[in-house]
Amino acid sequence: MKIHEYQAKEILKEYGVAVPDGIAATTVEGAVDAAKKMKENGASLFVVKAQIHAGGRGKGRTKKNDAKGVILCKTIDEVKEAAESLLGDVLVTIQTGEEGQLVQTIYVTDGVDIKKEFYVGVLLDRAVSKNVIMASTEGGVEIEKVAEETPEKIIKEWIEPGMGLQVNQARRIAFSLGLEGKALKSCIKFIMALYKAYEETDSDMFEINPLIVTPDDEIFALDAKVTFDGNALYRHPELAELKDEAEEDPAELEASKYDLNYIKLDGNVGCMVNGAGLAMATMDIIKLSGGEPANFLDVGGGANVETVKNGFRIILEDKNVKAILINIFGGIVRCDRVANGVIEAVKDPEIAEKVKNVPIIVRLQGTNAEEAKEIIDNSGMNVISAVLLKEAAEAVSKVMA
Repeated sequence: MKIHEYQAKEILKEYGVAVPDGIAATTVEGAVDAAKKMKENGASLFVVKAQIHAGGRGKGRTKKNDAKGVILCKTIDEVKEAAESLLGDVLVTIQTGEEGQLVQTIYVTDGVDIKKEFYVGVLLDRAVSKNVIMASTEGGVEIEKVAEETPEKIIKEWIEPGMGLQVNQARRIAFSLGLEGKALKSCIKFIMALYKAYEETDSDMFEINPLIVTPDDEIFALDAKVTFDGNALYRHPELAELKDEAEEDPAELEASKYDLNYIKLDGNVGCMVNGAGLAMATMDIIKLSGGEPANFLDVGGGANVETVKNGFRIILEDKNVKAILINIFGGIVRCDRVANGVIEAVKDPEIAEKVKNVPIIVRLQGTNAEEAKEIIDNSGMNVISAVLLKEAAEAVSKVMA
């Protein structure tokens, strides 16, 4: 689960991670009031930031007003102008694509002087099953670009499970960034607090880009990107409440209501599969057959009539879908039951109208697979059966030709 920058910084503050002062606003009046309050507390410069779930906001532009996603302001009047240019407009960044995302919240922060910029991130390194802290002197730049062009500039410290981050590791990172004196001590404290926040909130990733050093050697998180492990949110109801449904893909949001794992992609063949591994293999089949997967949809172990109906509804919300491949392994659930579920779902008036011109390929393998194929073949519906992966691939190639 993603959250906004202003929410991430509130969490960081709770753990003692230094961040510039800031106030979120959803109206122009709210932004002006925020700037006035910050000015009373000593702020002389302000930064107004669009709050959307995407990176690259500083280089992004709004569609209507051609405003930057991050605007430096010297006066309260400029804060007002910035808020007017961002709120209600659509911001397009390298991560949003041409569609962009609607700006409904902005974040007015203290404009902090910057002497140096760095990158620090915490995440799980799946290759070694350990948390890793990554740091780089190339702050303010996408870490993917740094990894591709100058990988030697990325510093990594792996955390041993059960031991936690050690002070000497944090010190080694700070030294590697070339810090010394007050800045070194502040950075060590910063990294220790950041890792504690990451662990205790069951996060997938904490990314500070840039981490800055001020002229008086203070350390601050100038920007913060945080994503939580959705499977652990039951332990953190206060974090689950931070979810901004307006920023979520409507289809993915709808799928979550039915406990379906759905991710929208850019292709033309919809997938309905039970099991993440089988879903990945199914997407490979689609690509090898000349199509492009339109989604990842894992319906879980119990594929029944309602599950299949909900899966169809969500897949068919995507106007790019030209065919649907259902690939189910009947281990926990019998294939003949899945076949009957598919036929019942396709007969549903709402689904039937939508799939009238969308071929459906159903590949069932496992318990009672032969009986399932007979049910599909004798249904009289616009459904193509397959038993082998090769048959499913050939069917996809044929209908996409």
